[in-house]
Amino acid sequence: MILILLAVMLTAALCVIAWYLATWALPVMVAVETFRFIHATEVGFLLSALAAAATALLSVALVLLVLFKARNPILCLLARAVFVIPAMIAGYAVLHGVTHDAIESALALKLLCGTAGLITGIAALINLNGFGELAPQV
Repeated sequence: MILILLAVMLTAALCVIAWYLATWALPVMVAVETFRFIHATEVGFLLSALAAAATALLSVALVLLVLFKARNPILCLLARAVFVIPAMIAGYAVLHGVTHDAIESALALKLLCGTAGLITGIAALINLNGFGELAPQV
């Protein structure tokens, strides 16, 4: 019983943390993968970090540019999906990493982690819509 209560408390705490960090999921995932790819070519740490930072900024700038300039609603929906999907994956992974030993039922674990991923995705969408309100209305 104590482990279940602990899992619920950790879930609530991680959902709050993930809610605030959901905006950074896309640039962090892009930066990590770029760093790993560039560093694997034995270029060096500093150049890999510089490339990772540049691609992280470029990914966010590209999504915001599409949201501000695109008139096609399908393209805007696709840009939102590109921004939200990494946040959902991060929310799922964070909660799964913390609670996988505390919850013995695989079904309950998947449902709990899926809910956390959904909440984190909604948080990223809300944060992205906050950026979208800055766009000029046509």
